Amino acid sequence: MTETPPEPIDLAMAQKVLDAQPFSRLVRARITRFGEGAATLEIGAREELRQQNGFLHGGVLAYAADNSITFAAGTTLGPAVLTSGFSIQYVRPATGAKLVAHAVVVHTGRRQAVVRCELFSESEEGGEDARTLCAIAQGTVLSTA
Repeated sequence: MTETPPEPIDLAMAQKVLDAQPFSRLVRARITRFGEGAATLEIGAREELRQQNGFLHGGVLAYAADNSITFAAGTTLGPAVLTSGFSIQYVRPATGAKLVAHAVVVHTGRRQAVVRCELFSESEEGGEDARTLCAIAQGTVLSTA
């Protein structure tokens, strides 16, 4: 008996998976890009996500890096994946109206993927010119299938 491969996941299904995570709902995360070895996650910079100096809390950036890394890997490894580890380097405080985490698969094997993520703080005007790099992360994601 052969197993039927899982259905490919599109952007709408990826958002449903994200919405199934209680913490993702708490921070109101959205997936705005998903497919072909990449994923982008966005979070509005609400007051309750900030630290005492008014910057987005580093834990919010780490969450965004972790999830975007895992979703990007899922585009190459399939939907049954877990982060095995990641590191993050904070470059500057996230001060904009929105956090954008863009992850791209650097290498994929049979059972694991290495993914790089850049996190940007984006002003209300939006767009590439309104983005400021605030962190860089890299992680390894394992297939659990």
